[in-house]
Amino acid sequence: MSTSPGSQPSLTAVTVRIDDVGPLIPYIDAKEPLLFVRRGHGIAGVGEAVRLEFSGPTRMVDAAAAWRSILSAASIVDPLELPGTGLVAFGSFAFADESIATSVLIVPSVVVGRHGSATWVTRISVAANEQGHAGDGNSHSHAVHEVSAAGIPPAMPFGPRCAVEFEPGLMTPSAFEGAVDAAISRIEGGSVSKVVLARELVGTLSPAADLRHVLSALEAGYPDCFTFAVNGLIGSSPETLVKVDRGSVSARVLAGSMARGADVAADQEAAVSLATSTKDLDEHGYALRSVLAALGPHSASLATTELPFTLKLPNLWHLASDVEGTLSDGSTSLDLVSALHPTAAVAGAPTLVALDVIAQLEPFDRGRYAGPVGWVGSNGDGEWAVALRCAHVSASGRVTAYAGSGIVTGSVASHELAETRMKFRPIVEAFS
Repeated sequence: MSTSPGSQPSLTAVTVRIDDVGPLIPYIDAKEPLLFVRRGHGIAGVGEAVRLEFSGPTRMVDAAAAWRSILSAASIVDPLELPGTGLVAFGSFAFADESIATSVLIVPSVVVGRHGSATWVTRISVAANEQGHAGDGNSHSHAVHEVSAAGIPPAMPFGPRCAVEFEPGLMTPSAFEGAVDAAISRIEGGSVSKVVLARELVGTLSPAADLRHVLSALEAGYPDCFTFAVNGLIGSSPETLVKVDRGSVSARVLAGSMARGADVAADQEAAVSLATSTKDLDEHGYALRSVLAALGPHSASLATTELPFTLKLPNLWHLASDVEGTLSDGSTSLDLVSALHPTAAVAGAPTLVALDVIAQLEPFDRGRYAGPVGWVGSNGDGEWAVALRCAHVSASGRVTAYAGSGIVTGSVASHELAETRMKFRPIVEAFS
């Protein structure tokens, strides 16, 4: 969708500091959760003041323009001026230009957040004469969610747990191995250097199930990851696509992985093996170079470590590199999301060729898997992860989980299949 400045509603956002309310997840909706947290800090949303929908190749550029238009008509009271205070929108974008999945920015009616020692609530309302007239027909608004006298939504008791039994989707294990072999042939032929291939698992969610159980399990099990929920996309990602905070920009690049060892000695051996693996270092190099190339035009002071470090997660090791810099052109986080996506970590290299190979070899639409997910604030700052270790829950209760693996010279199909099994583990366990 494209939007024009005159089509946007007038919003009022008022942020008030409150006493610490404990974990944020109990305050969100059991069926339509909105969440972006890491180590217990972040934001949780309830209700919808405005929803903006986008699609096609310009979806992220359109979103950045629409957000600027929203801000130009907004009234914001924010005495805290912290990341996540004031007017914010949760966002989630489709991976592919041609995807049928809808990309969204959702402005909640109520936001409860925590940053450092500060906890706050933001109440967001739409001008009374504009209720239901936001956007060009693809946007809509909802009434402000009921709040307590303290200004926060009530913490609701959890409902029934999720118990999803997953089975292979269109990309079966044998089909995935065949696709990996086909990608290796393309790589050996010289047309492409890296291709990231994914597969899916599918299951059905009980109508009574409370999705907050899934989010609680992910947050507890993977505290160093971004646990997120936006428009039915739920997961816990270890990878920062981009963070913008008062003129500084940062990203964490992950590519190359290995299973954790069964004991301390084996675990250390796995980490050393990953750190010295030519195949994994090559895979990581493609991803890091793509991020540096995308951010370079926006920052004259990018810095990164000379060699990647090993990042320990509960179920595997990753090769990781942090990138930091100072913005030189006033770009917002949404502008940089558009510039960065897709990185070589989730597509391959060269990017356009890799995307074409993915379209040929994957028999399904990735939807918003491996796309940007996060939030944008009233000054354009924000934090965005790559939607990994995740699943999409449809309105009908169909759950589709995704996992992928980077294919480069030296890849072996059976090893790549095993890597996807490791990457499925967080989301499959959380749902079952």
